[in-house]
Amino acid sequence: MTLHIEQFPCLSDNFGVLLHDSASNRTLSIDAPEADAIEKVLKAKGWTLTDIWITHHHADHVQGVAGLRALYPAVKITLPKAESARISAVIGHFDAEVSEGDFVKFGETEARVLETPGHTAGHVVYVFDEENLLFAGDTLFAGGCGRVLETPLPVMWNSLSKLSSLPGEVQVYCGHEYTLANLRFGLSIEPGNVLIQQRLAEVEALRAAGKATLPTTIGLEQATNVFLRADEPAIQSALNMAGADPASVFAEMRERKNKA
Repeated sequence: MTLHIEQFPCLSDNFGVLLHDSASNRTLSIDAPEADAIEKVLKAKGWTLTDIWITHHHADHVQGVAGLRALYPAVKITLPKAESARISAVIGHFDAEVSEGDFVKFGETEARVLETPGHTAGHVVYVFDEENLLFAGDTLFAGGCGRVLETPLPVMWNSLSKLSSLPGEVQVYCGHEYTLANLRFGLSIEPGNVLIQQRLAEVEALRAAGKATLPTTIGLEQATNVFLRADEPAIQSALNMAGADPASVFAEMRERKNKA
């Protein structure tokens, strides 16, 4: 199997991601933020859309479904079981719903489903273990994490800890280009972290050149994403929370980021 991945901008700051399995000739869209942008890439690549996997119910992740279904009536749609009612109210029928520990086939490979509530109550992510790939939606961002909108803050900490436990070499694709603001905030929390300093400089150069900052890796996030580092003594001390429960430290940082 040869798996091709194409990442591209959608809407104002979303990313679209297409996966193409050359052996089966199937093409998968992770979420559907913008039908026109996705179709433009499909045409350029000569690919036919066969699958859409949805991470959560927010409009900027599902609003392209109707347009894509009009172009590809046979497309198969998979979505999180915990949000199936909310999503189907917008997109209509779907083909499969998934929960923690389920596996979803794509061509000759498969992805494992992890439930990562926090940003929304039923958010899921898709992990291709053999290929070391994570499609994280709006749970984990490069240098940051999604706003916690539908659960208590400690629930999001548990979800991020689950993702942080994945192998360091796992490549992470996220839903948005928020890296620059995230790292600037991270440096305000952990100003002595040389790796954040270095990464911020690299990201500033990428953005100045109009280039994307993704994908990232779990290893890079473990080293430079303060929201995964709430158990680090340096961060706890900086927040005057030495020895505190990491979930509480995370909550304090997320609240500060909300106001930044």
